[in-house]
Amino acid sequence: MSGARRVIAAADATAQGLGLYPGMTIAQAQALVPNLHVLDATPEEDASALRELARWAIGFSPVVAIDPPDGIWIDIAGVAHLFGSEEGLLRDLVKRLARRGVTARAAVADAPGAAWAVARYGNTLVVPPGRTVDAVATLSVQALRLTADALNAMNKLGIERVGQLAAMPRAPMVRRFGKDVALRLDQAMGHVFEPINPLIPDETVLASLAFADPISRPEDIRDVVQRLSKDLCADLMRRGEGVRRLDLVIRNVDQKGASLRVGTVKATRDHKHLARLFDERIETIDPGFGIEEIVLIASRTEPLADEQTEVRDLDGGEDGDVDMSRLVDRLTARVGSKRVYRLAPVETLVPERMVRRVPPLSPPAVSGWPNNLPRPSRLLEPPEAIGTTALLPDHPPAFFIWRHVRHKVTKADGPERITSEWWLGDQPKMVRDYYRLETAKGDRFWVFRDAPAAEGGSWWVHGIFA
Repeated sequence: MSGARRVIAAADATAQGLGLYPGMTIAQAQALVPNLHVLDATPEEDASALRELARWAIGFSPVVAIDPPDGIWIDIAGVAHLFGSEEGLLRDLVKRLARRGVTARAAVADAPGAAWAVARYGNTLVVPPGRTVDAVATLSVQALRLTADALNAMNKLGIERVGQLAAMPRAPMVRRFGKDVALRLDQAMGHVFEPINPLIPDETVLASLAFADPISRPEDIRDVVQRLSKDLCADLMRRGEGVRRLDLVIRNVDQKGASLRVGTVKATRDHKHLARLFDERIETIDPGFGIEEIVLIASRTEPLADEQTEVRDLDGGEDGDVDMSRLVDRLTARVGSKRVYRLAPVETLVPERMVRRVPPLSPPAVSGWPNNLPRPSRLLEPPEAIGTTALLPDHPPAFFIWRHVRHKVTKADGPERITSEWWLGDQPKMVRDYYRLETAKGDRFWVFRDAPAAEGGSWWVHGIFA
């Protein structure tokens, strides 16, 4: 309801295609579309659902805010590398939302207003740094988060694009449309800073410290992080919990800031270890005109009993086991979680499927490789073509040329025929004859022909033996 009028609060893509839009009266909409199906809006339920969605989005960044009625701000500065890239983060986010039944559009830009505009009215996932004005200028003026009255006034004057509005002299534009329009234009183009108020769930464990005099030196930041980590772990001990994900939020004097995120492979309350995970990345923080507050947030925790906190040193405990969790945490903080893993064997004869990536501290695999079929220590992916021929069918080559070097074969074993695992139903047809070759220089190679000799297959090197 808007006063005594019933208006459209939201319209799906089909309705918008028929000329209906939020803010239009129901009477006008029914005049355009007879037998229009209308559902009463439930703003309280929508607000609650949006808040729950924002809580879920904290899994991508510690700085998440609600943008009613249908948006969420996510500040991904300092966390995009955990997903490979900004574009990788967006694709992962939208894909996960789709699995939850939520259709979403997302964009990354230097300014929140620009990201809002491009996500809803543009076709770009990531606006390159410094290209905000160009990305926004071609969009509809509806991308500026303006009132219906302001949009109607612009429509009467033939102003359809943001660039047209930006080209107007500032004083006449403000007199005609108001200061709010000028503010929204500046926010969308990144000329004015637009703060967002992050959502922090009530049950979240955190420790914060505000400064009467702003700080900026990296060594001061490290000292504060160590102090906050100690306070945070004390609170976690009282709750019987340990950290699995830790966020460091920096708030600058100019209202800008940064966030850093680290994770642990298992729950811990070792405050010294947690503080050290931020050491190398603190150098990347831009303090601007100074930092006025630092917040350390335990955004993901797990139950942790007192006896679980005992850690054996790297020399091994009484039973010879070695706790590698701290080393894994440090490596993950330095290079990202996707780059820290180990390879586990898979019971298959297809070379490309013989290993898979697993978390670094996963339990040993129960399956293994066939003991009677030697495999190279290094597998080339993809295989590399070589120049050679076999003197007789099913015979190994007498020589081959690989990477512009001629190799004379002195010893050979094979063929070993490997075909696709047809029973899995997801592999293309494949027939390969593999040979183990030793050259005159003592190098050992794993090569194959990709079709039977009668069909004239090509030769490839697929692996190198140690």
